[in-house]
Amino acid sequence: MQSHLPQRIEVIDSHTAGEPTRCIISGGPQLGAGSVAERLARLRASHDVYRRAVLCEPRGSDVLVGALLVEPADPASAAGVIFFNNAGYLGMCGHGTVGVAATLAYLGRLSLGRHIFETPVGNVTVSLAESGEVTIGNVTAYRHRARVPVEVDGYGTLYGDVAWGGNWFYLIEEHPFQLLIEKVESLTDFTWKVRKSLTEQGITGANGAEIDHIELFGSPLDPANHSRNFVLCPGKAYDRSPCGTGTSAKLACLIADGKLKPGQPWRQEGILGSVFTGCMQQDGDRLIPTITGSAYVTAESSLIFEPNDPFRTGISTSEAIAG
Repeated sequence: MQSHLPQRIEVIDSHTAGEPTRCIISGGPQLGAGSVAERLARLRASHDVYRRAVLCEPRGSDVLVGALLVEPADPASAAGVIFFNNAGYLGMCGHGTVGVAATLAYLGRLSLGRHIFETPVGNVTVSLAESGEVTIGNVTAYRHRARVPVEVDGYGTLYGDVAWGGNWFYLIEEHPFQLLIEKVESLTDFTWKVRKSLTEQGITGANGAEIDHIELFGSPLDPANHSRNFVLCPGKAYDRSPCGTGTSAKLACLIADGKLKPGQPWRQEGILGSVFTGCMQQDGDRLIPTITGSAYVTAESSLIFEPNDPFRTGISTSEAIAG
């Protein structure tokens, strides 16, 4: 059974390198105690109406990523956060974490220095600098398989790496496209074909996990950067930022290929030209990706849900598309 919406939900909007985040700061559902992963399961099973109502039209749009703040299981953590989009739920969200940090700083609830955020896929560190820049210490990233072939109608056999950066990615360097903002429609069509082909051909992440992000790479437009990317997200919206979890997955592949050393910075340019600086940090026998970027608060508002509004729970075609 789906829970009923309240009349009002308080949100703060921000953008990280051009990619928006909508952070629910009050009015969210009661999810009980336990880990953030356990509360995500309750949100998905019994309160999914919140996701649709907050993010989908007429109050939102397909490009928005939502962040629901929850009490952390460990009182030493600064926050717990559940990320979601127009099609479902995310394990981790790099740009969204930067956006949540900027939102909490705006509210006076996050001080300068290092903090811990709890996410459904593990704890991440968040360091807030005086400049407003945020550096995330992400969950462990790794390449699962290298040069995995996939047959795509109209394009023949393509090869890509399957990697984890907090979400599952299929990363392609050899493709026939220029990564330019004016090419977004053709880039979206192509990467959506790739995603559907992966599903049809049974190509997955570890333990059969669905690969729901497709990432293309090319040469940067700015020679100060190392690479340019285009990332298609699960609900068929493209990432306006260079994608934090996608950059983490890329770093894991570079390390696996011997093209990047621990501690060496990598400047990842997104489709808008905005940049994340990534680095793999050695932590014992693990390599932890760090991602640095900036977010800016754009709105502080109340979402109103009138009882007689026929679209109070949102208008969504993306779930049918994603399925």
